[in-house]
Amino acid sequence: MAYTYLENVADGIEIPAAGTLSRTLYKDDDMKVVVFAFDSGEELSEHTSSSPAVIQVLRGHLRLTLDGEVVEAASGSWVHMTAGLRHAVRAAEPTVMLLTLLRDGD
Repeated sequence: MAYTYLENVADGIEIPAAGTLSRTLYKDDDMKVVVFAFDSGEELSEHTSSSPAVIQVLRGHLRLTLDGEVVEAASGSWVHMTAGLRHAVRAAEPTVMLLTLLRDGD
């Protein structure tokens, strides 16, 4: 297949009660796309990624800590992060997020 089509990623994801769900939607040699669903208050503690990454908030509201700076990311927000950037994710309300991990060009 020469393409992958998903009509509405956010509508197909149910947010778990008191938890976090992650599901890989696509993976190839250049990128990996993962959808996350967070209940309010759920978080991914501070970490780094070995590759550049993009966070897109599809539904809800996240409080992102990006290299020590707190950013409020509501539905429609988009963030690009370089490889090695310290970051954390906390759901301020039930949220669906799309994470795209990009292959580092080196």
